[in-house]
Amino acid sequence: MLNTIKDNEGARKRRMRVGRGIGSGKGKTCGRGGKGQTARTGVAINGFEGGQMPIHRRLPKRGFSNIFRTEYAVINTGDLQRFVDAKRIKADAEVTSESLQKLGLLKGSLPLKLLAKGELKTKLKISVDKASKAAIAAVEKAGGSVTVLVTEEAAA
Repeated sequence: MLNTIKDNEGARKRRMRVGRGIGSGKGKTCGRGGKGQTARTGVAINGFEGGQMPIHRRLPKRGFSNIFRTEYAVINTGDLQRFVDAKRIKADAEVTSESLQKLGLLKGSLPLKLLAKGELKTKLKISVDKASKAAIAAVEKAGGSVTVLVTEEAAA
């Protein structure tokens, strides 16, 4: 009945009421310890090590992140064979990123890249944005074909 609906036990937790006397366990300093900088509000000292050179400044900067990189959704030839064996992909159907998304085998709308991890035994017609040479060779060895789609970056 609607009038008997209530939250599960422990679903709503009451906030800690601080500064309500010594008997509450959170009186006087309200759980902030003694005096000083951290007892005050507006303190942002994450990574502060008491005047010692912080670890994020002691360690050298390493590496490089290219902000213009193209991220790919990756599918392997072994994955495709597993999907064919599980009857999720028909052997005569064309494999594209759209068809894989509809089947729930690919998430997101990243460009698709085919790699050659695992063995492919089924003849498949595959259409991808990018493919490794080994993957193309593996698909052609099984009797299939790979179409590498031309993207804006390849045309530029």
